Amino acid sequence: METIITLSLGDLLWAAGLMAIAIGLSAWQRLDLAGSLAMATARTTLQLLVVGYVLAIVFSLESPWAVLGVTLVMLTIAAIVARNRISKRLPGLLPLVWGSILVSTVLTLGYTTLLVIRPPSWYEPQYLVPLAGIVLGNAMNSSAIAGERLLSTVKTSRLEIETHLSLGATPQQAIAAYRRDAIKAGLIPIINAMMVVGMVTLPGIITGQLLSGINPLTASLYQMLIMFMLAFANLLTALLVTWGIYHQCFNRAAQLIVE
Repeated sequence: METIITLSLGDLLWAAGLMAIAIGLSAWQRLDLAGSLAMATARTTLQLLVVGYVLAIVFSLESPWAVLGVTLVMLTIAAIVARNRISKRLPGLLPLVWGSILVSTVLTLGYTTLLVIRPPSWYEPQYLVPLAGIVLGNAMNSSAIAGERLLSTVKTSRLEIETHLSLGATPQQAIAAYRRDAIKAGLIPIINAMMVVGMVTLPGIITGQLLSGINPLTASLYQMLIMFMLAFANLLTALLVTWGIYHQCFNRAAQLIVE
């Protein structure tokens, strides 16, 4: 196995030079992106340094409570971001998104941990933390896309939905086509990624493992596992979020109440 090349502070300063060049190009072309690029660089640096130190502590403790604590923090942040992308005005949306992402993440990680990876302990930080982060990030995006698509479509298709209701359709029937379209939209990113993975792109997992000296075939097998996990988690999250939003769009009298 090849020796892992570690990066020093000086190496990272040279890497930051890429962002300095990007900021310079933005200013030269008057793109008004210099401030955004500088802020993104600062946030990336700060956030990843903090995460690196926190995960180093979690990995050294090897405690299930530490692992669960980190995972719950990531889950809560993911739910808040997804809720903000969908709507800040829909009551009860945050608990709905939080619960949907939680269920899909627990089921995905439980299946993978018990049947596929089978680590020495279920809370092994080396496996649970990175896998949870990948699943949570993708579930967040899937719920945000599907939820926003369904809610915006319902608002713009109010007349059609109320027409179906007046003709005797149930709320579930009136909104079924819009919900299916929203779920499909939430799955577009992962399906597109699965279609070209290894041929057009090398995702972060396989790239990181190759850089760490892992056998390329082993890295490819892990990437397959990741893609299957994400497809399941994204679909389940989109199903749960759109189901919850559908119920919040109607009252007990089967009237559309979303403005």
